[in-house]
Amino acid sequence: MKDLLEFAIDAHGGLDRWNSFTRLRAEVSIGGAIWEVKQQPGLLSDKVFDLLTHEERVTITPFAAADRVLVFTPERITLETSDGEVAEERLNPRASFEGQVRETPWDKFHVAYFAGEALWTYLLSPFLYTYPGFVTEEIEPWSEDGEEWRRLKVTFPDDVTSHTRTQITHFGPDGLMRRHDYTVDILGGATGANYPGGYREVQGLMMPRTRRIFAYDEAGQKVPDPLLVSLDFGAISFS
Repeated sequence: MKDLLEFAIDAHGGLDRWNSFTRLRAEVSIGGAIWEVKQQPGLLSDKVFDLLTHEERVTITPFAAADRVLVFTPERITLETSDGEVAEERLNPRASFEGQVRETPWDKFHVAYFAGEALWTYLLSPFLYTYPGFVTEEIEPWSEDGEEWRRLKVTFPDDVTSHTRTQITHFGPDGLMRRHDYTVDILGGATGANYPGGYREVQGLMMPRTRRIFAYDEAGQKVPDPLLVSLDFGAISFS
């Protein structure tokens, strides 16, 4: 049986093709119940995310105002004018989540941090798992939606910021991602079952058009209500 990560990478377009690019631009609208809980509904509607594919840096345009650009890195978040002047910033942004509970309202920088670490992980997977420091292991398969999905346990290195250190990605018989499981450290370990769908080819790489994220229970089963986060992608391009 072919190594699962190699099988998945080939199904998504191949590592050589991926490594020929350094940037990813995606139009996306993000909704779901979490934004009502955190009192920030609509803040991530109709955005453009611009990512570096080998450095954890994300920009979100526009953000908080029509003439503002959000720049995310794990160590610093800035809100900048269209000509690059810093209007506001937050250093060590992860520390701002300490002491929060589920109902704690978020400000715009909390939203930006969550979105930055999330989208950088989501949009780079599964190619991200080949990067230095990542450790992968195929674990027992999972049955869902009438299919058997092979599963890859992925341990992230300390220098990559994501929802949590250990995550599990499920792959269908075609090698494409079906489900991505994790807990979210900055949400007190809340569970996430992330379902990519509607795959299309973009410049030789397979990218999902949608993602739907639900909680999962102690048995790993999806909790269908509420829909925690929805992601709907428009145009995607690489350069």
